[in-house]
Amino acid sequence: MTDLADRRGMETEVYQPAEDSGLLATAACELVTGDERVLEVGTGSGYVGARVAEETGATVYASDVNPHACRQARDRGLPVVRADLTAPFRAGAFDRVLFNPPYLPRDEAAERDDWMERALSGGETGREVVEAFLDDVERVLAPGGSVLMLVSTLTDIEAVAAYAADCGLAARTVREESYPFERLAILEITPEH
Repeated sequence: MTDLADRRGMETEVYQPAEDSGLLATAACELVTGDERVLEVGTGSGYVGARVAEETGATVYASDVNPHACRQARDRGLPVVRADLTAPFRAGAFDRVLFNPPYLPRDEAAERDDWMERALSGGETGREVVEAFLDDVERVLAPGGSVLMLVSTLTDIEAVAAYAADCGLAARTVREESYPFERLAILEITPEH
């Protein structure tokens, strides 16, 4: 059991639910069915995975590279693996993969070199983590499986869809919301074959 000071420290080191989390969770709850095996990559606090498990009855697993995030997601009742993207998972293991990636383009003036920075920064273009994820995600999808991934106009939604196509994946927008500073979209990504 962690004490209050440890818990406060974890919250400053772990991405907490915001508009993007809510949008991904809502889309996933609409599309995921109770018989699916779901992986939430980069789970952060575990909010999305826990909500999907509760509302759909699906079997949801979570992963994150951040040990503090793994602890928070585990506290929400999710089975968690400390992992970098989909690397440790076996081929064909999941019907659905959910991902709210770090998508903000690097801001050198705001860099902090901590876990929160890793949760937010997607590198120079905002797409470095997204592209690494798309390079391997098809491997862990079961036949007929798909990905639900949040993307932002800050990352260039069309560039993400084009990169997915280069990986043999088709992307379509299933939900979106606009804010004064960005438009968020949930892409459903499926193998083209």
